[in-house]
Amino acid sequence: MYRYYIIVELIDGRTISAPLVWFPRLSQASKEQLENWELLGDGEGIYWPDVDEDLSISGLLKGTH
Repeated sequence: MYRYYIIVELIDGRTISAPLVWFPRLSQASKEQLENWELLGDGEGIYWPDVDEDLSISGLLKGTH
């Protein structure tokens, strides 16, 4: 079983979660790097500048990795 997850709460009340191992850059990042994130646009995605990784909310909803 996966140990760590990325969890995103959407404005409409839904919660999305995905195993962090789906995203190698994020799974190898430090806690400080993971805590340094930016919301993209009007919430279309999330960007972690310290590890140069971005995820789209639509991709998370589709389960793509």
